[in-house]
Amino acid sequence: MSSARSLRNVKLGTYYVVQLPEPDDFDFWRERARIMVQCDVPPDRIAWIEPGGSGDLFAHGDRRLPVPADPARPVRASRRFLALAKNAALHSDPDRWALLYRLLWRHQNNGRIMEDKADCDVARLEALDKAVRRDSHKMHAFVRFRMVEVDDAAGTPQEHYVAWFEPEHHIVRANAGFFMRRFANMRWSILTPRGSLHWDGEVMREGPPALRADAPAGDPVEDLWRRYYASIFNPARLKVGAMLKEMPRRYWKNLPEAALIPELVAGAQGREAQMVEAGALAFEARPDSLEEIGKAIHACRKCPIGLLDNTAVMGEGPRDAPLMIVGEQPGDKEDLAGRPFVGPAGQLLDLHLEKAGIPRDRTYVTNAVKHFKYVHRGKFRLHQSPAAKEIDTCRWWLEGERALVRPRLVLALGASAARALLGKTVSISRARGRPQPLDDGSELWVTAHPSYLLRLEGEAREAQTRLFDADLSAVRARLEELCAPGS
Repeated sequence: MSSARSLRNVKLGTYYVVQLPEPDDFDFWRERARIMVQCDVPPDRIAWIEPGGSGDLFAHGDRRLPVPADPARPVRASRRFLALAKNAALHSDPDRWALLYRLLWRHQNNGRIMEDKADCDVARLEALDKAVRRDSHKMHAFVRFRMVEVDDAAGTPQEHYVAWFEPEHHIVRANAGFFMRRFANMRWSILTPRGSLHWDGEVMREGPPALRADAPAGDPVEDLWRRYYASIFNPARLKVGAMLKEMPRRYWKNLPEAALIPELVAGAQGREAQMVEAGALAFEARPDSLEEIGKAIHACRKCPIGLLDNTAVMGEGPRDAPLMIVGEQPGDKEDLAGRPFVGPAGQLLDLHLEKAGIPRDRTYVTNAVKHFKYVHRGKFRLHQSPAAKEIDTCRWWLEGERALVRPRLVLALGASAARALLGKTVSISRARGRPQPLDDGSELWVTAHPSYLLRLEGEAREAQTRLFDADLSAVRARLEELCAPGS
């Protein structure tokens, strides 16, 4: 079609029908909209039709695009318009494409139209943008993966995580990058009524719309998550209106923790009273014997680790031990046995203590955190490092042990143990090899945790083992000085 004929058809009242290939294809709309503006096609002469839209209403429209004059006129569009339009294009409103073109059309004669807050089209565009951003935020917050086992090409079961989400708008593809970056090492699928995403750790694939029945109903980890959610629910800060605004009821059916909310809200006042009572206990004196501390830590639920299916592990050793060794937390073996340092790391520690000439039976051994923190992976419980807040919470019990044993020297194995004793995070490489005074007059020495050595191989393990042995030898020599007669 020639340029003259294109413009003549516009003047004669030709309708143009633009069929979009995908409901979120902004680039396709942008290219066609530029051509329409260049050919001076007004907004009321174009019908923008989405996949599945009612094209019969515009059966007499011309589906051939007009051809711009040569050279084509430039098309003006501000950065603000483009940013809002790209996001608003993901909205589910079928009239959004016409709105975008109408604003683009008006933009040609008024380059500052986006600054007019009273303009109805501008206000509508901003509302669409806000709704899409909110829907994306909810997708980031409320997607819940559930683990299933899927056989790979060799027939070997592999962990695969599947989530179900019901977006209001066409945001699935636009948010693929967020989940790919955040869960790069997982194999996962996100199923929605508007399309699906599948990530195998290397390649992102798109899939067709799905049904709720295509997603798994739950997995064992959700019971742990519900217990954790209940433990961190703070009744003193409960604001039902704000909670419903951030977690609308329409999302509840896909959130495992949502079933707990009515009961938690109903019991908020009673739980608040319990929190006040628990806070008052913090100012009471610590137990005055190691036996009482042992009983107390079994009942401790001051941090989420205590809510896991585990057993508190008390320290053990002579009550007048000159040396106290502090590790990070009990491992799987220690949790099952109810004793500290009986697993692989503890056995390695015993070998190096003997090599350094430090008698284990004259040493009090304990941990900074008294419960085993883990995450389920199939049938196994995998160690997870305690968070700083969890270490600081459990410091109450460690200080109680130190006050009763009164060691001359304390050896911290690893950064978690050092934090529990110093109240701050330190670098092992910078802190090791020299004493640090503690408030009670004892000395703190810092070295690596034996489990760190177990994770190394080859020359790296040999080098770190030599450093570990040197630290233990320095501790033994210092103990001899501190315990010498007259010292």
